[in-house]
Amino acid sequence: MFEKFTYLLVDTMCILFPFVCSFHSKIKFYRQWKNIAVPILVSSLFFLVWDILFTRAGVWSFNSRYTIGIYIFRLPLEEYLFFLCIPYACVFTYYCINLIFNLSYYNRAANVVTLILIVFLVTIALFHLRQLYTSITFIFLASFLLFILLRKNIIFPAFYLTFSIILIPFFISNGILTGTGLSEPVVLYNNNYNSGIRLLTIPFEDTFYGMLLILMNVTGFEYMVARNLNRSDTFT
Repeated sequence: MFEKFTYLLVDTMCILFPFVCSFHSKIKFYRQWKNIAVPILVSSLFFLVWDILFTRAGVWSFNSRYTIGIYIFRLPLEEYLFFLCIPYACVFTYYCINLIFNLSYYNRAANVVTLILIVFLVTIALFHLRQLYTSITFIFLASFLLFILLRKNIIFPAFYLTFSIILIPFFISNGILTGTGLSEPVVLYNNNYNSGIRLLTIPFEDTFYGMLLILMNVTGFEYMVARNLNRSDTFT
């Protein structure tokens, strides 16, 4: 009976600590909710459309054994919550890192890492054009990285540190969703559409899918912060 709440529990555990800590007197992340609402909404819409199309194409599917049974466009309710909980937790982490560290010194090094990553992603995508999950994920991520790089955005140092830290809970939560510790996966992948490489039970592509999700939200958050700051300066 309780196994039907597995996916819901994963969502809850991902957002619980960041949400509670949002009200900490030295963090006060709740004051940034106006700056994260639009990025989360936009990225959720983008990824949910992608998710629905891939589910219909048979790229992946969801195990009803581990969901509460509410489906919208073939996606369980928990999948919709996933695209709210994960971005919130990741932008919270990014925000805290910027409060603690000044990483501007590493901008040039981060740009070099970005260029190398773009070349890597494009190369892998070209070798796996027939694998939809691999090719589309890597092309989307490479394109978005290039877009930010050309705009000379300085988010990369804090973003890469955020992503490195998040990899720990990522491997725990995504590991559960892909079958670690369970008799069956929560999310079932059709290996005809991916590279077939697994990090334990996690498809190799999931790491970069997650990177794109985080990057879109962090970029959107920084845009909204700057936009609202400029607007307040205009009226002062």
